Amino acid sequence: MTLECQNETFRTAKQMVKEKQDITGLNCIKGASGKVIVDDKGMKDSWKEYMEKLTNEENEWDHKISAEVKDGPADCIRMAEVRAVLKEMKRHKAPGLSGLVAEMIQATGDIGTQWILDLCNGIVKERSIPED
Repeated sequence: MTLECQNETFRTAKQMVKEKQDITGLNCIKGASGKVIVDDKGMKDSWKEYMEKLTNEENEWDHKISAEVKDGPADCIRMAEVRAVLKEMKRHKAPGLSGLVAEMIQATGDIGTQWILDLCNGIVKERSIPED
């Protein structure tokens, strides 16, 4: 391999590595007033203001949403449905309030699947979610 070919290969590899790197910071953002903010403190303050606005914003509701009521008893959940959902659960995610992760539930096999099926069908039948 010639020296020029080696240099080109090195440049291509270096460019590929650079393209796959995460962006670690922003250079600037536009604030609520429309001004461009470039300093770190200003950007943090602008993001804080934006997030506070989002989380504290009240949305109006016209109360016109309706849904048809289904007559008769609710359908029972089937084992195949529970298995399909358990199979599609994303792995390597943080646990919720229960402390359970997908891998733990999936590792229980048929016993855990049956327990979840019984729990869900009990909720449907009783029309209430247990406290525990």
